[in-house]
Amino acid sequence: MSNNHAISKLDDLITTLIDSVKGYSHSADKTKSDYYGKLFQDLAAERQQAVALLQERSRALGGKPNDFGSVAGTVHRRMEDIFVALGGGDKAVIQAIDRGEDYLREEFERVIKDDAIDAETQTAVQQAYGSVAHGRSVVETLKQQLAAA
Repeated sequence: MSNNHAISKLDDLITTLIDSVKGYSHSADKTKSDYYGKLFQDLAAERQQAVALLQERSRALGGKPNDFGSVAGTVHRRMEDIFVALGGGDKAVIQAIDRGEDYLREEFERVIKDDAIDAETQTAVQQAYGSVAHGRSVVETLKQQLAAA
């Protein structure tokens, strides 16, 4: 059985996760809050571990995983810049992260539901998804805090 399907799906997730790493680092630089800055850098580091996990699995299947993000991720970060520049502040940063987290979660859920992917690869995807679930939880908490403020 060919590993091409699993490698392709892993590569898609890797690219999206790299976008997430870059997004969190970018957001850490854009926020005015030291707390958010540290939190976003920590989340970027956590996502980088998920990238490494999936890259390792791709290599084990014979893949050559990329180490760069997507054009869409770059556009997303530029849109965040615009919203912050227009006075959106930390709220705009968190909204941009929220949109990215939604997209990332959807990408992972599609792969998790894919029955054509072998069990070992699914295990790696599930492990990486832990970072996505954690990030989603953090963002939900931040949104609630902003709404209450």
